[in-house]
Amino acid sequence: MSDFLEKMATLSAARAASVNRTFTSENLDRPVCALRLDRFDVIAEIKNRSPAEGELTGNAIARADRAQLYVDGGAAAISVLTEPDRFDGALSHLEEVVAIAAVNDVPVLRKDFLVDTVQILESRAAGASGVLLIASILDDRKLLSMLDCAFEHDLFVLLESFEEGDLDRSVQVLRQPKYSEQAARQKLLVGVNTRNLRTLAVDPLRLRKYGPHLPAGVTCVAESGQYTAEDAASAAEWGYQMTLVGTALMRSPDPAKLISDMLAAGRDKSP
Repeated sequence: MSDFLEKMATLSAARAASVNRTFTSENLDRPVCALRLDRFDVIAEIKNRSPAEGELTGNAIARADRAQLYVDGGAAAISVLTEPDRFDGALSHLEEVVAIAAVNDVPVLRKDFLVDTVQILESRAAGASGVLLIASILDDRKLLSMLDCAFEHDLFVLLESFEEGDLDRSVQVLRQPKYSEQAARQKLLVGVNTRNLRTLAVDPLRLRKYGPHLPAGVTCVAESGQYTAEDAASAAEWGYQMTLVGTALMRSPDPAKLISDMLAAGRDKSP
């Protein structure tokens, strides 16, 4: 690791060290919402800032109202950035979105640079139904312990790669029956990020390049660089069953329509 990703992992470890590690059964028994997927779906993201794109809250839609718009547009899940230092996020933002999404039985994903199992428990206690794990910041032992903790607490996992080696690691994980079973239950998703988290550069060709390497029978998610219905259609043609969309939705004057348009385009190209 180096540069941006290394810094994020270091900051996350410091935050994890300060978490109160005592959770009650009431904290960890909050209801979760299951993913309900069609041939192609959208994970719609809420974030205040992007290190690459800058401030993203200029259209002044309140977070709760935005969550409802995402639900109205047909999002299968809502992702909430909780990283505070470079994304201006907070766990309270996730809790605010959960209050809206849960009423509509839509799961909320915590997106952050998670490096410790205590952060999985923290996410569960805050009402998340899923978590993002970034393969590049987790060695094999830590990755498996994080997966096991998430599944033990009934969370789904989006396992993200942006390098071919880490995508290969994800495929190796899925060869273990207990993880392939989770994937079959749509509890384990595999994501490919077009953004290199070391440099923040986007490679728009990565989705197509890695398409042939995607694991069969697993819900695969195209991440970053998704702005239009045409982008969703291309992702579907390359073998992805979902797309995660953040910046485009945060800047759209009509995010519900953009979600609806992306869904229609992706499903039109899905097998």
